[in-house]
Amino acid sequence: MGLLRFLVNNHTEVLELTGEHLWMVGISTLLAATIGIPLGVLLTRRPALNRPILGSANVMQTIPSLALFGLLMPMPWIGARADRLAILALTLYALLPIIRNTHAGITGVDPAVVEAGRGMGMTDRQLLLQVQLPLALSVIIAGVRVATVISVGVATIAAAIGAGGLGEYIFRGLAMVNNRLILAGAVPAAALALLADFMLGTLERAIRRRQ
Repeated sequence: MGLLRFLVNNHTEVLELTGEHLWMVGISTLLAATIGIPLGVLLTRRPALNRPILGSANVMQTIPSLALFGLLMPMPWIGARADRLAILALTLYALLPIIRNTHAGITGVDPAVVEAGRGMGMTDRQLLLQVQLPLALSVIIAGVRVATVISVGVATIAAAIGAGGLGEYIFRGLAMVNNRLILAGAVPAAALALLADFMLGTLERAIRRRQ
């Protein structure tokens, strides 16, 4: 009851921090998809790039979030604004599942279907846009789903550099040894992650049924 009363009494601030959280997650996931999907496609065309590209994305996943914020802070323009820094870091964290799932989805398309397209005179571009990407879409969405859930969690750490979001309550609660404040940030963040997972999972299943 104490947590619910706190959220109701501070609903304006809660909504503001939730909006900041959604902004960081939404922009970073969109950027990661814009970069990751073409890279995943590139890996299917240039297998020699698999190790360097996937290796680099894997390395990004292993760097602790606070350490990554610190490494990116000296960058010109990016480091000058906490929100830009947070969005860049979240984008880097979200790349791996999107690249990997795009690659897996396209390479997983039935070779017989691809050969049938070639037999109809389709170019590589037409095969990609009209056959492979549509058939791989549910797998790609699954990667975006994982990336989004990861970003919702990591975005709480962005409050440590002043980027806002629901992590503000968590860090404030830790400083004051106040469990209610910690939960005021953790519970809505968990709810956002579950909601994003449910919505993208529903989209993924709908696409799979249509295929």
